[in-house]
Amino acid sequence: MKISVITLFPDMFTGFKTSSIINKAILKGIVEYEVVDMRSFTEDRHNRVDDYPYGGGAGLVLMCQPVIDAIKATRTEKSLVIMMTPQGKTLKQSLAYDLSKHEHLVLVCGHYEGFDERIRMYVDMEMSIGDYVLTGGEAAAMVISDAVIRLVDGVITQESHEDDSFSDGLLEYPHYTRPRVYDGHEVPDVLVSGHHENIKRFRLKESLRKTQRVRPDLLENREFSKLEQTLMEEIAQENQGE
Repeated sequence: MKISVITLFPDMFTGFKTSSIINKAILKGIVEYEVVDMRSFTEDRHNRVDDYPYGGGAGLVLMCQPVIDAIKATRTEKSLVIMMTPQGKTLKQSLAYDLSKHEHLVLVCGHYEGFDERIRMYVDMEMSIGDYVLTGGEAAAMVISDAVIRLVDGVITQESHEDDSFSDGLLEYPHYTRPRVYDGHEVPDVLVSGHHENIKRFRLKESLRKTQRVRPDLLENREFSKLEQTLMEEIAQENQGE
């Protein structure tokens, strides 16, 4: 897989590319990560990439020429070009999984007041990481890259991400490691019992419990399995007891 990021601030990605799982994926040759300097495409004699908006208003707007030329120079027939914008489709785990199956993603980072509207004609989709505004699309591009790269085959084991929060519509169950007892708090007995079916049941139940407590909206339209229905009834009884 290849990810290309078109940005005005390529240095922001230096640490991102050379750290943790992202760096390992690059070193293994599983992922190619390219950072493209948008400013290198400008034809403005003053090296500008932005200008004041027609009609007036605060801020500066990214001009068509350097952004579109950067997109044209970077994309191929197999590319999916994504514009980073708070107006775009919100990133979800399911969307990250879909994106991980593409051969080439091109992430276009905005800055200043935003993009000239005509640039949208040259992208395939628009994406946001939440209902808030950042100073630029670089942080969003890193979030999307991280979410996607870890799902690419061979980057981490499938078991490491198949139980992630949101992967099956639920929040992830709690994890524990040594020591078994710390400051009076003990690891649940079932997790050290060696009984795999009981452990699996416990984790599903705790996943349901956490989702109900923290993100009940995720359960509103869920089609519960028979086991999940049983576990939800147990959780309800336990809540009443408390």
